[in-house]
Amino acid sequence: MVPLAPTVTAAQQVARFWLADGAANLKNATPYAVQTAVGGERLSTDIVPDGPPASIPPLEEPASPEGELPTTSGKVFFIGSDLQPHWCTGTAVHSKYRNVVATAGHCLLDTEAPAGPLTKWVFVPGYSEGMTPFGLYVGKQGVVHYDFDDIRDYDRDLAFVNVYRGVVSSSPDVLTDTGRLAENVGGQGVAFNQPLAPTVDVFGYPAGPEPDGSRPYTGETLERSTGPTSAMKVTGLPADRPMGVDSPFTGEGSLGSSWLTQYTSDSRTGYLNGITISVSDTDGDSRYDTGVSPYFDGELFTVYQKASNYWTGVIA
Repeated sequence: MVPLAPTVTAAQQVARFWLADGAANLKNATPYAVQTAVGGERLSTDIVPDGPPASIPPLEEPASPEGELPTTSGKVFFIGSDLQPHWCTGTAVHSKYRNVVATAGHCLLDTEAPAGPLTKWVFVPGYSEGMTPFGLYVGKQGVVHYDFDDIRDYDRDLAFVNVYRGVVSSSPDVLTDTGRLAENVGGQGVAFNQPLAPTVDVFGYPAGPEPDGSRPYTGETLERSTGPTSAMKVTGLPADRPMGVDSPFTGEGSLGSSWLTQYTSDSRTGYLNGITISVSDTDGDSRYDTGVSPYFDGELFTVYQKASNYWTGVIA
């Protein structure tokens, strides 16, 4: 367990930090740039599951807003070791108490420091150009695999974060409750110990530069890419059996992007079966072409199960 804002008072302080002055700190945050690119090679081999398959079905959105992209996706914001506000991508997933966000493990734990979490951690689903259409959700605690927390094993670079009920700032220093996360935006399913999917849909907020210096994305709005998956071999990242997806996303901003199998545009739901922890230019043309994720095995399923059974509560 990774404590974030363990008390209501602490959570209120975090919410006010991000929502004050017209949400200035949200708007001024920059994409997280830690471990955004690795050397990579796609392999023709498969990945062998370590146990029986497991899955939790998605929870559909309660409403159908305009647009074709899932409102379960959003940005996670936090303070980095440089004491500046940053963001990654996060995704609401189906859980018992409707309060779990999935992201990369190193978008929760500060891997540049000896130990401890990134501070003032919040999730804003449906984030677009500074808006918080479904409220802001303060993280109460995160759950990661012991091997990532202890020895930085990037085969375990996955975090599930329990968030309080959402809030908006109705007037200076006044927080108004907006309800539980998944009751507002739905929750993606999760799937573990699955064969590599023929294709997955990746949803994230890429923003950083290509190796050639160009910037095809702004990070202001949610982007989607679709591509086949494969086993990967990577250099520069301690991971034994990562998987890859054919995706043009750049690294900064897209860390934590969801990889959804069986995604349907009608319901805007699928099964989370990967999470971007880095990207790679596998063909050397100075353009990123592959997202990298840990394989979702049985041990990562136990991480999800711990998060799914944790109650949070109200802060406003």
